Amino acid sequence: MSIKLDKKKSYGQFCPIARAAEVVAERWTPLILREMLFGSTTFSDLRQGIPLISPTTLSKRLTELQQAGILAKTSSGYFLTEAGRALEPLVMELGHWGLRYITDDLRNDELDPVLLMWDIRRNIRLEEVREFGANVVIQFSFRDVKPRKKYWWIVVSAGDVDLCLKDPGKECDVKIKTDLRTMTEIWTGKSSYAQFVGSQKFELEGRTELRRSVSSWLGVGVFGAIANQMGAQ
Repeated sequence: MSIKLDKKKSYGQFCPIARAAEVVAERWTPLILREMLFGSTTFSDLRQGIPLISPTTLSKRLTELQQAGILAKTSSGYFLTEAGRALEPLVMELGHWGLRYITDDLRNDELDPVLLMWDIRRNIRLEEVREFGANVVIQFSFRDVKPRKKYWWIVVSAGDVDLCLKDPGKECDVKIKTDLRTMTEIWTGKSSYAQFVGSQKFELEGRTELRRSVSSWLGVGVFGAIANQMGAQ
């Protein structure tokens, strides 16, 4: 298939880097591609993964990517085309580059409980969690986050995993009390569970078997795993 370029955004160069950048290098577009490569297919899912993008801008970018041939829209959502899926190595390599060369501490404005919990929800190790029962409820509380986004629940059942911002009304199997920076740094591989578990920075309450194995079933994010591998080399 052939990608369609928008003449209005042209760099006016025959170079394939310039022509590709016209399609994939616009603000927010790499993040949209990231979310779709990680499994998001609906408008609301994309908003969860990119909470700071306005609905208007997201709609515009999706339309542009659809017109370019990067994604297709169906009755059930948005899906990457062959050309869109072929961007996966590029998007992942961008993340690798960021891990390797952008090594300063995370700024406070980069700490986002919505993105963090959305990423935990889609990367939590479900098979390991389900070994503890047909229904497992995990509560997160961030002591430094405003009340509206302070408490989160992940409910793992036999057939699904739900992320809740309101109490699902079920008994919690384990409660994780931490702060946003600590959880984010663990999740992104900048820190480790071993550094904080058992301290006031990362407190656990609930079933003993879940508390003892938190690093195993909760794990880290995609790039957190890569960062840990890089650190071990």
